[in-house]
Amino acid sequence: MNRRNFLKKSFLTAAVLATTTSLLVTPKKTFAAWPKKSFDITDLGESIKSVYGHNDTTETTKVKLKAPDIAENGAIVPINIKTSLKNVESVPSIGTRVKMGKTSNVIAAVKSDGKVYTASKEVKVTIGGCGG
Repeated sequence: MNRRNFLKKSFLTAAVLATTTSLLVTPKKTFAAWPKKSFDITDLGESIKSVYGHNDTTETTKVKLKAPDIAENGAIVPINIKTSLKNVESVPSIGTRVKMGKTSNVIAAVKSDGKVYTASKEVKVTIGGCGG
């Protein structure tokens, strides 16, 4: 066997091993479950009830909802939620972007000690950033 064939077969073997190993070691993707049924409900109280089991909510200043007063581009509206509540069971802190087609109230819900606490804010969506 000459040197050229040896190198060719060595590189080919290394490539096959690397490909096989990467296929076996690739982690499986996991996706967070989300309550699709709750998003299909048009009544807010019923939607909250479908997620938390009840719709008894309390508005509090301990849930901080940060959103722009006016969103110049409704396709990308940044929303941040933080809370100082103790024993939080869901949504202690989150930052995301949502798509808004029109001016709406944005509501953040945080479950703590079996109760649901909320904060809300109206976000005005303008077309083309004209401020109206």
